[in-house]
Amino acid sequence: MTPANKRKLSDADISELMDILEKRFLKNKQRHPDISWEEVSARLQQYQDKIYVLHSMEHTGGEPDVVGKTNDGKILFFDCSPESPDGRRNLCYDKKALDDRKTFKPANNALDVADEIGIDILDEDQYKYLQTLGAFDTKTSSWIMTPQPIRSLGGALFGDRRFNRVFIYHNGASSYYGARGFRGSVTV
Repeated sequence: MTPANKRKLSDADISELMDILEKRFLKNKQRHPDISWEEVSARLQQYQDKIYVLHSMEHTGGEPDVVGKTNDGKILFFDCSPESPDGRRNLCYDKKALDDRKTFKPANNALDVADEIGIDILDEDQYKYLQTLGAFDTKTSSWIMTPQPIRSLGGALFGDRRFNRVFIYHNGASSYYGARGFRGSVTV
């Protein structure tokens, strides 16, 4: 597959995506109170390769939105869909987990799909931060980046929100469910 930063969108697709992102940005100002749309738009114009990544996030149901800035001033986007992105579910955690399954293999794994899109899977701290911005994954769950000591024992982590509380759980990395996907981030 062609790397995300080498793919191109039509001018119409870019215009449509920018309109979607701007409307979402303005509708959800509480996620980014100290950032202006003009600043975001200027960064996107400067880093056009990220537009395709955001398009892929949008196309797979992630509803990307600005959630802040990194320490070095880059704009930070997370998947902000109410539930785990629909186009990224039914995936085990990583390639090793996929290869280890003997029967009923899913089509792919979360880490490889994230890499194809050009995003990083949220880690535990990022996932918990996202949950301070709204109620996410109230009916679904999302794989999160799993520390190597857990992964080396065959496990993987995922999170969700139930009873108005955020939970981080574990499961076998080769498991997959129709209601579990993953959320990602990209910096611009």
